[in-house]
Amino acid sequence: MDQDKKVIKQIIAFLEDRKAEDIVTLNLREHANIADYFIIATGANKPHLKALHDGLQRLFKDAGFKGYRKTGVPDSGWMIMDYHGVMVHIFERELREFYDLEKLWKDAPNVNLEDD
Repeated sequence: MDQDKKVIKQIIAFLEDRKAEDIVTLNLREHANIADYFIIATGANKPHLKALHDGLQRLFKDAGFKGYRKTGVPDSGWMIMDYHGVMVHIFERELREFYDLEKLWKDAPNVNLEDD
């Protein structure tokens, strides 16, 4: 859990620094077997999505996070990166509203990193 929170904090700090919007972190441990956590963020447009995605790849590499997977391209409007159960979803606003992962996983609690 501590390692997960360290990774989550680094990802969120990066997303905030790069002006991603509406960042939400959900704890799925009790609700799904596809991931332990979702970090969901919105990019302003396709170039912003690409910059966020490319920057996260650099973050993972520079921090020594090995074994992450990625899928999606900026033109799709939804990109996903998965690092050992911490799944980062970067959306364009319209697709985020359409897929509404927060509603789909409404029983999953938000992660509070302030307690640490």
